[in-house]
Amino acid sequence: MDYLYVTVREATDNDIPAIMEIEGLCFSNPFPESHIKYEMHENPVSNFWVIELEEKTQNLKSVVGFCDYWHTFDSATIVQIAVHPELQRKQLGSAMMDEIINDCYAKKVQTLTLEVRKGNTKAINFYLKHGFKEELVKPHYYDNGEDALYMIRKVED
Repeated sequence: MDYLYVTVREATDNDIPAIMEIEGLCFSNPFPESHIKYEMHENPVSNFWVIELEEKTQNLKSVVGFCDYWHTFDSATIVQIAVHPELQRKQLGSAMMDEIINDCYAKKVQTLTLEVRKGNTKAINFYLKHGFKEELVKPHYYDNGEDALYMIRKVED
């Protein structure tokens, strides 16, 4: 059997095609490539990472997910986290979330927040599994008028 290795690393321009594919598959209103490049290169508070699978025997590497979170002072906000739909529910999103939480801990972040579509129960359950709590509802938050659920997680001391 071939061994797979999972790596979470900073995104590069070479990752943009895979990021854009995953963006289009996972989000109803995907960000344009210009936004992704801005987050990667110009936004001073952005941490834009990818999760990569590597098959060691044949030395094949594939970007299968990404995340973007903003770190400001003692708080951080997850802007996006996504895994290719064919590889969801295989602990890859959890591996990425663990890296985010560990990085926040190292940076002395106190709270980690996010907004999620109120109807996205799959994502909400994922966040609850990772220690997020439902804080409040933001009415008509999204372009289509859908409410957002604001969630928060304390980063352990």
